[in-house]
Amino acid sequence: MPQNNSDTISRRILKAMTLFGGVRVVSILCSIIRTKFVALWLGPAGVGLFGLYNNVVDMISSFSNLGMRDSCVRNIASEKSSYAIAVIITVVRRWAMMLGALGSLIALILSPILSFATFGDYEHIWGFVALSVVFLINSLTLGEEAVLQGTARLRRLARASICGVVAGMLVSIPMFYFWRLDSVIPSIIAYHATTGLFMWIWRNKDFKSEPVSLTRRETVTRGLGFIKVGTYMMVSSFVSLLCAYLFRSYLNNYYGTTDVGLFQAGFTLVSQYTGIIFAAMGVEYYPRLSKTIDSRKRTSLFVSTQINLLLTLLIPIIAVFIFASKWIVLLLYSSEFTSIEPYITMAMLGIVFRALSWGMAFTILAKGDGPTFIVTECVSAAVGLALKVLLFDTMGIAGLGVAFTAWYLVYVAIIYYVYRRRYRLTLHTSTFKLAIIAIASTAAMLFCHNREWLAAEVILIILLAAISLTILRKTASKTRKN
Repeated sequence: MPQNNSDTISRRILKAMTLFGGVRVVSILCSIIRTKFVALWLGPAGVGLFGLYNNVVDMISSFSNLGMRDSCVRNIASEKSSYAIAVIITVVRRWAMMLGALGSLIALILSPILSFATFGDYEHIWGFVALSVVFLINSLTLGEEAVLQGTARLRRLARASICGVVAGMLVSIPMFYFWRLDSVIPSIIAYHATTGLFMWIWRNKDFKSEPVSLTRRETVTRGLGFIKVGTYMMVSSFVSLLCAYLFRSYLNNYYGTTDVGLFQAGFTLVSQYTGIIFAAMGVEYYPRLSKTIDSRKRTSLFVSTQINLLLTLLIPIIAVFIFASKWIVLLLYSSEFTSIEPYITMAMLGIVFRALSWGMAFTILAKGDGPTFIVTECVSAAVGLALKVLLFDTMGIAGLGVAFTAWYLVYVAIIYYVYRRRYRLTLHTSTFKLAIIAIASTAAMLFCHNREWLAAEVILIILLAAISLTILRKTASKTRKN
């Protein structure tokens, strides 16, 4: 490839990563602020209720949307003529309406079952009935997101996303203050309605579809094409969310909503806030990996390089998380949540295994190996559920951190087996060395933290930051030379 073309592609990838990395940062910040006010005014019980209801929303949405959001983007982007694009957009919007109505209907029918399974009674039926409108809103929002992304209106998509989450936060906070625990259901509906409103406002500003005429049969037939592609992702996502829901319901029924809130707070800190790095890198990583996937040598090198970069960034961040875990909890939540500190610190080792598995797991998607993706993700979800139940019963809140680490250790073993045996891909020696450094440094930080050796922790953080910075500088220097 000529150098000019390579530079152009690199700049585009960097812009896209920066753009949506920024969207992710704003979304996380808004989530932090919302969660802080929930923790202050609603307490652990409020955080637990949000976790339970949002888990149900995510689970049913994942099932009813059938992976449409991710699968139809490729269909829109691959078309050349404006009329063909207009046809697909019409199909997407009609299917979004149908799938949203399906999700709402499922919520209405299952509301008694969801109430009993989640809370052990039938007093929350009307809460799930009220939430049924969210599924229609979500489906329409996802459809418009797909249209904007497929037609390369990325800046407009980013603007709509940022304005939506910020406005959703501003609408929700007064509800928390005035209505307290009664604000949970209305604030969830208001948040989704607000984000959907901004996506609708921007949906036709840059791209105006041509008038098309499609029969119902044609709409169904054309829509089934991209629905089939998304089914694999839908099944695996649904099973993962189902296992998460089962564990939260188990906690709520056997221990109480407060314990659900503590788990939700710890899970958010461990998975979502550290996950911003994974999300930002994934925007650029997955498309590039898809282009090299037919070459085992290039794929192996690219995956190893990406994991190395991810570990290099995470090593000092993990150390800081362990060192400042108590202050982070107080800053983002309140003193009522300090008991989740052992969960956070013990789970940090699992972040290392998550980084290793993350880089390799994308190869399954890049190869389009749907059956393997479903098997690996479903087995992983089942293992995670079993470990959380077993270790929480025996070790309490700290057991959830141990379960998180053990879960990702099992997952990385499963993914590496598929990566090595099924696809005959390899990891570079430098990746294994860096993984050992990451595991050893995290274990050392945990050892010092548990013994309250603050000076040793500070020295380790400075040392690890220096090592990471040195590696990043060397990488940047090699890139400039090449």
